[in-house]
Amino acid sequence: MKIVKNLAAVAITVSMFSCGNQVKEVSSLETELDSVSYAVGLSMSGQLKSNFSEVDKDLLAQGIRNGLDSTNLLIENKDIQKVLSSYFQKKQEAQMKEMQAKAEKEAMAKFGENKKAGEEFLAENKNKEGVKTTESGIQYIVLKEGKGEKPAGPNSRVKVHYHGTNLDGKVFDSSVDRGTPAEFGLNQVIKGWTEGVQLMKEGAKYKFFIPQELAYGVQQRGENIKPFSTLIFEIELLEVLK
Repeated sequence: MKIVKNLAAVAITVSMFSCGNQVKEVSSLETELDSVSYAVGLSMSGQLKSNFSEVDKDLLAQGIRNGLDSTNLLIENKDIQKVLSSYFQKKQEAQMKEMQAKAEKEAMAKFGENKKAGEEFLAENKNKEGVKTTESGIQYIVLKEGKGEKPAGPNSRVKVHYHGTNLDGKVFDSSVDRGTPAEFGLNQVIKGWTEGVQLMKEGAKYKFFIPQELAYGVQQRGENIKPFSTLIFEIELLEVLK
């Protein structure tokens, strides 16, 4: 991460500190090196304020001094990257969750009816004749069983024909209409596809009803897939690719 790499450069600002662990303040910059050293410090402080505002200034300064003196290290050199990477990874994950929660809240205010409509549809649809439901909530109907090979797992590549519609029957994507089968890895598609196609054998044709959380969730895809949309696919597994 950028901040992890940049923190190492803070050591350049050591000219601001004396070996006696006392901060050495200057009131003017006499040489080019003075100016460069001070400019590096200002640059790093700006990056720290932007990316790591919670820094403990005293420990930051102590770390610089201890590192240059190679004495009294509270963290071994071999563990520095691990400590930094772990912290900033957790911070990034927390920021991502916060952003996702905000995006979902905004989408819910605008497209909450889509979510409700999908839940109502699936609640009714699961009781219809021939409809099966997986543990994750995918519903499907076997239109035709296959006799060939099954995908070995989520890393399998397959060749399929498919026809995708919204609950209102509007087609948003169809290899059938294009007349050309699609090929892809099962780890490259929505979760509902990854799980659903693994239920099939070559030659099979299933109709899937995929809950929004196993489709695109809060994301909007083009004009015809709004956030929280339950999707319907007819999928024919033509071949499990080697």
